[in-house]
Amino acid sequence: MRAFPELIDEAAAADVTGWGFGWLDGRATEERPPWAYSRMLAARLPAAGSALDLDTGGGEVLAGLPRLARRTVVTEGWPPNARRARELLGPRGVAVVRIGQGAPLPFKDGAFDLVTSRHPVDPAWHEIARVLAPGGAYLAQHVGPASAFELIEFFTGPLPRQRLARDPRREAAAARDAGLRVDQLRTVRLRMELFDIGAVVWLLRKCVWWVPDFSTARYHDRLVELDALIRERGAFVAHSTRTLIEARRPG
Repeated sequence: MRAFPELIDEAAAADVTGWGFGWLDGRATEERPPWAYSRMLAARLPAAGSALDLDTGGGEVLAGLPRLARRTVVTEGWPPNARRARELLGPRGVAVVRIGQGAPLPFKDGAFDLVTSRHPVDPAWHEIARVLAPGGAYLAQHVGPASAFELIEFFTGPLPRQRLARDPRREAAAARDAGLRVDQLRTVRLRMELFDIGAVVWLLRKCVWWVPDFSTARYHDRLVELDALIRERGAFVAHSTRTLIEARRPG
């Protein structure tokens, strides 16, 4: 394994825009959920007359699908991601709408047959229900509770209250409160392995909400400690959680 400073400098300079994780190839692994979300999208989108993808990131998920809905719109709040989404999806006729987190969706009531999202920041259930056509469906893969907390708490210390967030039962209750019928709710816990300290730094730069004040200078000592642990054990093991939720607006 290369020296600590070289791994840190490389990861600190690497591009972290978009939602692609190819930079981690050979440096980290994560189990995939059994439901194969991209394959579900590939089957559902072509059958929809109109579809909306929320928090699309750089558009990588939809860009990898062979066919989309006849009318497809995506939203994204972070400018670098929105630009990348336009580059990837614009040539396929997809409209990219930049909106701030928590802002109302700028679409008419009942505008979409299908609303999707992979790892939304904070689902606005009443807005999702509003823009769904009667009989329309919300299909999404959410981040579940305490995801990657072994890694997060290595830097922050215990976060007992935060571990309670993203409870799938509460999310399902919120969807029902918005008038949706929850047809499917599944949560899985998945093994993650990080094989060098560069992978850690890159992930913490990309997922900025994990350790909000992260910098390699501020957490230098913890990074040194974690680097030694990885070299001793061969990997740092954490666990992500993912929730599949499908809800429908009654027709």
